[in-house]
This record gives sequence, C-alpha cells and structure tokens, in this order.
Amino acid sequence: MSVKERKERDRAERERLIVATARELAEQQGWDAVTTRRLAERIEYSQPVLYSHFRGKREIIGAVALEGAVELAAAVRAAASRADGPRERVIALARAYLGFAEQNPAVYDALFRLDGGLAYAQDDTPEPLKDAFAALLESLAEVAGDGVQPGLFTEVFWAALHGLATLTRAGRLLPEDAEPRVELLVDRLAIV
Repeated sequence: MSVKERKERDRAERERLIVATARELAEQQGWDAVTTRRLAERIEYSQPVLYSHFRGKREIIGAVALEGAVELAAAVRAAASRADGPRERVIALARAYLGFAEQNPAVYDALFRLDGGLAYAQDDTPEPLKDAFAALLESLAEVAGDGVQPGLFTEVFWAALHGLATLTRAGRLLPEDAEPRVELLVDRLAIV
C-alpha cells in the first residue's frame, strides 16, 4: 500500500469515527450535546482535525443524514420484499418507516428535522436521499390509483408517515394505537 493510499484510508477512517461518535452522542443526549469540542474529546483528536473533515456541526448532521438515508432505504426495501401483495407491502413499508423513526430518533432528526446542508427534491439532491425516496416509491407506485402521479402520491404518503412518527415521538398520539393508524392510513389512502 502506498503512502497516499494509507493516508486516504486513515482519513476515511477518521471521518467514519467522527460520524459514528456524533451519531452515538446525539442518540444518547440529543443533538444539542454534539459539539466539535465534545467530539474532539471523545475521539481523541484536536478540533482542527475535525474541521479538516467537516466545516462544522451542520456538515456532520448532513453526514449522519446520508448514512441514515441508506439505512432507511434498506429497512423499507427489506420489509417490503418479505410481504406478499400490494397491501401487505405498503403496511410493511409503513411499519418499517415508523420503526426506523422510533429506533433512531437522532438519525431521523438529522434526515428530516435539522439543517444538514443537504438539498432535498432538487437536481443536486445526494444519491442516498434520492434512493430513500425511491425505496418508498417502489412499493407505493402500485397503489397510487388511476390518474394519480406515483411520485406525488409517495410524497403525500411519506408526509402522513412523517406526521405519525413525529406526533408519536412527541407523545401526542397513544402508542397502543400505532397499528390501527397504519391500517387506517393504508386502507384510506392507498388503492389496494
């Protein structure tokens, strides 16, 4: 291995460590606890080393969001692939999405609530974000209904899931009604 390759590998390793540490800290204590000073202490590098990878917390949030988008897409696809029939696929997709939001609140916030400096729904949207939307579209396009644009339907369904995830997490919805909400959403919104 050349010196250049080793340096690139070490740099990539440090970047992964910074993102993993930020994510861990955010999941444990919330995003307000994630500071460059605290990250530098935890990973035992100086703040200038952190700044050589990320210009600040905003970019770190963006990196966590991109990582989370990959995980969300994989979770949705895995759940949908195990289901038989359109209705079951949509229910599995909804459960996987809501489960991801519940199990990864800091990552979910990085994806959909905080400013990570990422472009959404634009030409320069990063591929992991496009792929997460595509994972939803793959199952939802078949239940959009006649004359309904699948991408638009996916946006509306996603917005409903996001609302359920956000309101449940804020304690505004009873957790024991989670399953009936999913069933109602699928039965009233999707054409199956």
